[in-house]
Amino acid sequence: MPTEVVLETSYWPADASASLREITLGGLLREVAAQVPDRMALVDAVADPAKRRRWTYAQFLKEAEAAARAFLTHFSPGDRIAFCAANCAEWLIVQHGLALAGMVLAPINPAFRQRELETILSDSEAVAVFYQPRFRDNDIEAALDALAPRLPKLKRRIRVEDAAAFLADFDPATSLPEVKPDDILQIQFTSGTTGVPKGACLHHLGTINSTRFVAQRAGFPDGGVWLNAMPMFHVGGNIVTGLATLNMRGTYVLAPAFEPALILELIESERANATLIVPTMILALLEHPDFERRNHTSMKTVLTGASTVPETLVARTKAAFGCNVVILFGQTELNGVVTATTLDDAIEDQAQTLGRPLPCIEVRIVDPATGATQPVGAPGEICVRGYQNMLGYCGSPEQTAGAIDGEGWLHMGDLGRMDSRGYLRITGRLKDMVIRGGMNIYPREIEETLFAHPKVADVSVIGVPDARWGEVVAAVVRPADPAAPPSAEELHLWCRERLAAHKTPAAWCFVDNYPMTASGKIQKFMLKQWVEEGRLPMVARQDSFGEARIA
Repeated sequence: MPTEVVLETSYWPADASASLREITLGGLLREVAAQVPDRMALVDAVADPAKRRRWTYAQFLKEAEAAARAFLTHFSPGDRIAFCAANCAEWLIVQHGLALAGMVLAPINPAFRQRELETILSDSEAVAVFYQPRFRDNDIEAALDALAPRLPKLKRRIRVEDAAAFLADFDPATSLPEVKPDDILQIQFTSGTTGVPKGACLHHLGTINSTRFVAQRAGFPDGGVWLNAMPMFHVGGNIVTGLATLNMRGTYVLAPAFEPALILELIESERANATLIVPTMILALLEHPDFERRNHTSMKTVLTGASTVPETLVARTKAAFGCNVVILFGQTELNGVVTATTLDDAIEDQAQTLGRPLPCIEVRIVDPATGATQPVGAPGEICVRGYQNMLGYCGSPEQTAGAIDGEGWLHMGDLGRMDSRGYLRITGRLKDMVIRGGMNIYPREIEETLFAHPKVADVSVIGVPDARWGEVVAAVVRPADPAAPPSAEELHLWCRERLAAHKTPAAWCFVDNYPMTASGKIQKFMLKQWVEEGRLPMVARQDSFGEARIA
């Protein structure tokens, strides 16, 4: 689609100027290994440099094919294998081995407790799980022991430390199956910002092409170095970063976790060109004492998203790193990223929008009540149709039908606006929308207003029950300086100067931290639960009628 396009409605037709690659993950790995066999493919970037492991593409392909044959020795094509551990090279070896064997990976957050483990292992129908025995204070092995009688399909449990021995047990003569681009690659369980996670079935075609387009938008070069500290059990770490790197025949530097000093050291020592980190991680790097003494001139692009990215943070990041910033927006159910800004976007678009849709997909904004496409600039639910749509929710045709309508549109549950050029802005989540006295209020607008206050470090706006209005707006604020937080009165006045009265928060709460998902998103449903349970002390305000909105 030409850049000078002018839309008449909030509908972005699929950009057919780019073509899709009909290829599987195993096929892509083989292709890259044949083209650049001696190029470094993977660095297991543990904290101790002496213990870091490295694989060229030739070495990595050999290990992945051996793993595939080991899987076929014990399991069958189509079987689901779970992986529950912190970031490590074994994640990649198992992931690529399963892809070559025609099997399916089910990633699990190692912080999940017994009930959560049972849900994912049961819903995915996993026949085996790779796991680390303990993650921080979480005894994963004990939880799996307790669950064994309730998971009859789970035949094997393999500690990550024993993975090498398990994957070495194979017959070299075992032939690998034919895998198709539209076959399931992973069952990614959603991050749970609104409740119980659901297993989205992602496919080779969607993950490979969406990440290729992300790499191109970000200006990631052929043979570049991508540093990843996002968790591998999440679509951002496992899919977006790893497959973007593979598409560009680059080097994937995998950090065990996000630790600012380690990340800054790795940027310098590995000469990293790109990284995907959420806003809280960016701030942690910029504020770390090592930032000034470390060399980060190799960094060309910082990709970010997952939560609101204030304009001031975009400008600060560009200035501090001397690099580009690309804003991403996506969803697990869409095989990753849906829209992204570009390197040549105006600073206003880079900081205030989520860019335009990636090639080969349609995006539109619809009225949640009628399903009609909205006029340009009008808010509504974001819907996507095309190759990026998931195959469905694992074992739940009802939930799948609730997400993908009869015309093939996947309803994201996100609320946004599209301008006449196709640039997208988010106004909030459909489930987060506050309906006060029949009027729709979008938390994102209020959050952005409060972000601009110098005493506010972060804010989450939620709807809370009210006898008169049904719901009213409440703001949960994290002060920039906990020792000198802003008063509710000054924040109220700040909002009233910039927002209509009904949008101004009716109540305020101040916190040190938020309940977060692993990908850095605030769990608003938990904040609402805390309010209902009385765990969040709210400061009452008076509305224009002189009545206390919250007791």
